[in-house]
Amino acid sequence: VQLVESGGGLVQPGGSLRLSCTASGFTFSSATMSWYRQAPGKERDMVASIDSAGGATHVEDSVKGRFTISRDNAKNTVYLQMNSLKPEDTAVYYCKATRLVGFRTLEVWGQGTLVTVSS
Repeated sequence: VQLVESGGGLVQPGGSLRLSCTASGFTFSSATMSWYRQAPGKERDMVASIDSAGGATHVEDSVKGRFTISRDNAKNTVYLQMNSLKPEDTAVYYCKATRLVGFRTLEVWGQGTLVTVSS
């Protein structure tokens, strides 16, 4: 069971990045997927989530209108499109899979990808 994020990097304010998170080892199409971020010295906070079919999404107010979450179940991948980036978006971004296995709720996290917004 593994999640691998990619797409992070250095971008100027106002720029865009698309993060990807590819899953393996479990039935991706059954999992709710989320993106979180953790800035230096701060707690890890959720940014966006998407249901297993991709029909329902939630985006936190702090990034609403700038970030979009989507998924491609055929590719076992969830995306986070980030536009109009600001320095305060600088953080390590993590994806998380949440799935029901029997009566248990299981979570798995990726290793994170660093996004730095700076001129």
